Amino acid sequence: MEGQWPEAALDSLIRTFKLSRDPRFEEKLIDVVGLYLNPPEKALVISADEKSQVQALDRTQPGLPLKRGRCGTITHDYKRNGTTTLFAAIEMSRGNVIATCMPRHRHQEWIKFLKKIDAETPQDLDLHLIVDNYATHKHPKVKSWLKRHKRFHMHFIPTSSA
Repeated sequence: MEGQWPEAALDSLIRTFKLSRDPRFEEKLIDVVGLYLNPPEKALVISADEKSQVQALDRTQPGLPLKRGRCGTITHDYKRNGTTTLFAAIEMSRGNVIATCMPRHRHQEWIKFLKKIDAETPQDLDLHLIVDNYATHKHPKVKSWLKRHKRFHMHFIPTSSA
């Protein structure tokens, strides 16, 4: 109809935003940006998060491999295998990624992921983790684990800034 925009066109014309009301916004912003711009010596700066409700999908048939004169193929249909939670951490200076999938994303799984980060990074370096304000990251058992693992330093981004 004349005068109406297709939704895809509107997406490029409208930008949404949310203002953070975090009372420590400036302090957290300076802390996190400072880590990226001027990382501490003998330390890794790691951005870590989890993505829940990731669909675990398999193709219904194996694909055909790439061969001369034909591209590789995969079927268009798939089988659902439920969901998983992806835990991922990227070490910012080199782009190294540590990742795993777990069925849930509670404090127990976050601690398991912290242990994985601990095991896969050089033991002589401090670890500065930049994370969001998800309650799991601040759970009492997580805090207790962090007290016993002094090389971990948590840095929280301002609320509503992700």
